[in-house]
Amino acid sequence: MASEGAAGRGRGPVRAEIALKTITADPASPERVRRVLEQALVFTGASLAAVYTAGEDGGPLRLTESAGVPGALYGLRESYPADGRSPVADAHRTGRPVWLGPEHLAEGAPEWRMSVRDVHLAALPVPGGRDGPLLAVSDRPAGFDDDDRACLALVAEALAAPALPTADTEGAAGAGSFGLAMDTGRVEVGDTLLELFGMGREDFDGRVETLLARTVPEDLPSLMSVVEADHMSIGERELEFRVLQPDAPPRWLRLRGRLLPGGEDRPPRLVGTVADASTLRAEVTDVARVQRLAAALATAGTVRDVSQAVVTALREPLRADRIALAELENERLVVIVLDPPDPEAWPELWRSEWRGEWPDAPVRAMPTLAAALRGGRARIWPAGAGALEPALAEVGPGGLAVLPLPAAGRMAGACLIGWDSPHDFGPEERALLTASAGLAGQALLRAHAFDAEHELVGMLQRQLLPRRLPALPGGVAVARYLPATAGLEVGGDWYDVIPLPDHHVALVIGDVQGHSAAAATLMGQMRTALRAYAAEGHPPDVVVAHANRLLTELETDLFATCAYVDIDMESGTGWCVRAGHPPPVLRHPDGSTELAEGEGGPPLGVLDRTEFPMTPLRLLPGTVIALTTDGLVESAALDIDTGLARLAEELSASDPADLGLVADALLGGAHRADDVALLLMRYDGMAVKPLREGWTVWRVPEAARQARRFTRRTLRSWGVSGDAVDTVLLVVSELVTNALVHTDGRVRLDLTLVNNRLRVALTDTSPRTPVKPNLGWEATGGRGILLVEAVSEAWGTLPVSGGKQVWAEVPVEG
Repeated sequence: MASEGAAGRGRGPVRAEIALKTITADPASPERVRRVLEQALVFTGASLAAVYTAGEDGGPLRLTESAGVPGALYGLRESYPADGRSPVADAHRTGRPVWLGPEHLAEGAPEWRMSVRDVHLAALPVPGGRDGPLLAVSDRPAGFDDDDRACLALVAEALAAPALPTADTEGAAGAGSFGLAMDTGRVEVGDTLLELFGMGREDFDGRVETLLARTVPEDLPSLMSVVEADHMSIGERELEFRVLQPDAPPRWLRLRGRLLPGGEDRPPRLVGTVADASTLRAEVTDVARVQRLAAALATAGTVRDVSQAVVTALREPLRADRIALAELENERLVVIVLDPPDPEAWPELWRSEWRGEWPDAPVRAMPTLAAALRGGRARIWPAGAGALEPALAEVGPGGLAVLPLPAAGRMAGACLIGWDSPHDFGPEERALLTASAGLAGQALLRAHAFDAEHELVGMLQRQLLPRRLPALPGGVAVARYLPATAGLEVGGDWYDVIPLPDHHVALVIGDVQGHSAAAATLMGQMRTALRAYAAEGHPPDVVVAHANRLLTELETDLFATCAYVDIDMESGTGWCVRAGHPPPVLRHPDGSTELAEGEGGPPLGVLDRTEFPMTPLRLLPGTVIALTTDGLVESAALDIDTGLARLAEELSASDPADLGLVADALLGGAHRADDVALLLMRYDGMAVKPLREGWTVWRVPEAARQARRFTRRTLRSWGVSGDAVDTVLLVVSELVTNALVHTDGRVRLDLTLVNNRLRVALTDTSPRTPVKPNLGWEATGGRGILLVEAVSEAWGTLPVSGGKQVWAEVPVEG
């Protein structure tokens, strides 16, 4: 039969009384208070139980012991004024219990208002006056019913005698115990503790740093969070860490400590014990495990992170053979992790539903699971406890725990834990399961929202970036973008590849300050502006200067950095302009690398009138140019010079044959606290270089005839013959005549031949685009553009600096 559920609720107070009598039978036990508080978790479904103790002469009520979820997750404080208006103070002062629901917590006074208000809170006085009160928090929508309140009253009575430890208690340093003065770092330890650290009394100087130096470096941060006063909160804390041994693997030790607040003439002290973790009982105490799980879930951003944290916190400590975690989506369970992941380790019915990374949870074949979700309470079936449907029974033939995961008044999912051999569920283990379920449910709900919003942010970012990069003559370009995982805001990093006339290509990368919708909007504006200015035919420094002027005129508080590289794919030469951005990295064909660290200008939007110097580049065939944003080469732990040097080193060691693999490798160690854009281009050189000739058209009556003569002579020198010559001459004649008739100023004719395609381009100083006329049958002119369209394979116009270019392409035979 199920050990928890409706059938057992009526006997809750009776069972709680029996358990509490067993615990209080040993009043001298140092773990008595903690074990009493754990019974509140077991018998009431509370996620947190804590006890506060009054100080001397009406001092504040201070937290002295807690079990379950850390109180900081709910915004609970470690002390409350005894004469204040908090529930803790009210219960202690009046001697009457205080029961508050979400509606009361939302109206709480500022001095005790909680950060999480969709919970139920209970504060009960501890008989005896000075001790107490007891504080309990429940995440369940129904809160504390009559049985739960009766159980909490029994817990408060069990806390009454003997007297609780107060803030004045210091404790002596026994065999494995210690006492650390938080102001000086001096520590009193017993000989047993020194033996655990591999030290003799004569080798110890009384400083805590001496002991910390013996620990494994990876465990030092978690240990420092306990021994540093700024990080330690009132109440008991527990963790495991490793110490180095000269001729053996590191030894696992378990620290249990409590920070005792100081007084006027007494500094705060950390007192506790250290024991060999390998000699402790196999069962895991819920305090340490729940705190570890809470810490892991606090940093878990995605659903996958949450699932891995739950598996790590529960499977090995509980010696479980299987753990399944599933989200509840529209009354359908979606499996997010199975451990072990091997299909053969799971029942046949689960294997039959295995169609993707994880199987579909066969809820229809598990009515017991559906009932547990509706009830909202953890249910446990020991070996042979009763008949279960095969889909559940085969998950845990030796014992099964089904944990509904509550969050924000609804079920976020479920966790199934199974054992193959008969498993005995102890009281501490039940408390661990109950507390873990509440933590996992809240974390799963947050992670699901994070994943959904992060996907939305990524989709928006992708819409603002190029969907695909253009094919380049004589080169290959690839790009990558990684959104930041530290937040949900849209980033401002962008990249672009802009094909330009005469086989020029512009490579652009930039970064708008900040992570916000405003940054993303500005990023889209800057990308569009740079592309437009480049298409007009301006040189690189003018393109960037125009973008800078535009940004200053937008009256925004944001600025942007940018690197703009214009490369002539025919000659392998280029110009680089930087506006406060990291320089490009060049990887030469021989594998050597260099930074194009020419002089740069300030970020865009900082100064309205400034110069942006151009740095020349020379690319040999096989050269790779890499442009990136600072998210790849700079972080809180990495300065930009070191980051650029590392990027150059990794680029040098890469194989440029596949730029996609190179880009993925470069992003493998990216710091995801900031978004990252990366643009790579390999210059291969053009296999066939175009033939070019140009001529300035003079404004004389014979201009069209001279243009045809120049064209005929050029085509003859290039070996072009046949009917295509007459077609080209017709196109030249019509375009030159249109330019002279409809524009003023300089006119230039350019001919380009590549791959049996001849491009005729007329550049003039008028921005007006030629329009195809709508002519009647009697019209005697205006058919020039119509003739060009009829005989050309393609034609069009391009804006250029100070005017336009009209072009037409004609296939020819050489």
